This record gives sequence, C-alpha cells and structure tokens, in this order.
Amino acid sequence: MRGATELLSQYAMYHRDRRNIASHFVGVPMIVFAVGVLLAKPAFMLAGWSLTPAWVVFAAAAVWYLTRGNLQLGLAVSAAVGVLIALAHRVGDSGTGAWLAWGIGFFVVGWAIQFIGHWYEGRKPAFVDDLVGLLVGPMFVTAEALFALGWGKALLTEIEKRAGPTMMRDLARIA
Repeated sequence: MRGATELLSQYAMYHRDRRNIASHFVGVPMIVFAVGVLLAKPAFMLAGWSLTPAWVVFAAAAVWYLTRGNLQLGLAVSAAVGVLIALAHRVGDSGTGAWLAWGIGFFVVGWAIQFIGHWYEGRKPAFVDDLVGLLVGPMFVTAEALFALGWGKALLTEIEKRAGPTMMRDLARIA
C-alpha cells in the first residue's frame, strides 16, 4: 500500500510544468464532476437514503484517500470530491439528454484541458503508466491548493526532493 508521499511524488514527476499543473486545477475537477454526473443514475433507495453508483464509487475513493497515511490530506480531498459528486447529482437528476450532455461534455472538455497541459509538460499523463494516477489526480490538485495556502511544507519539500521543482518548460525546444 503506497502512501500519499510516494503517490504524490510519482504523480509529480509527470507534472513539473506550472502550466500543466494549472490545467489540472480546471481539468481534474471537470472530470470528477463528469464521472459523478454519469454515475448519478440509476438511483435507488436504501434504508431511506437515495443511493447511486456515484456515491458508491465516492465512498470507495474516500476510504482509499483516508488510508494513504495523511489524514488531513485524505479528509480534504474526500471533502472536495464529495462536493463535486453532490453538485453532479443536481445535474444527474435532470432528463436523459441534459444528463448525457453535461456528463459527456464535461468529461471530454476536462480531458482536452488535461492533454493541453501535458503538451506543455512534454510527457504523457501519469495514468498511462499507472492507473492509480486516476485516483491520485484529485489528491494532487487538492495538495497543490493546500500547498499554495501554506499547508504541508514538509510534504511539498519531500515531493520536490523526489520529483524536482516546478518550472516553465522552454517551448522552443519542443517545436
């Protein structure tokens, strides 16, 4: 079982260009929201609660986040993903056309933004080499937001020690 430091360090190796990181602040929440929308149907009642596949997947993801060895980060990313899933259910309750349009639309645009970010990075997305990267993405974005607020300086230092500092790649070398 890999801990948050190892997972974030590995993920960070694919995300050192600041433009790529910025793209993740838009693309990752859009993708999480889209998955929540698409999994918001069907709904069924269980012990008086409306349960959907989105909430089942969220519960499993939250358990995973909370067991990565950094409780504060696990709680923060679980809360962020939970808010996106709750918002997704508002759209998921709409008619089939709107449900599919929102879900597929946000999914496609979110991934397009991700791939533009990775063009700046000059590397493929992390999930191509390790599917766990699909779960680490929301944790990475949450951690980066918390780092910007001054939280987790020791964790940030360790990640940068392993993955290197963030930068702006010289695009002239790409072309």
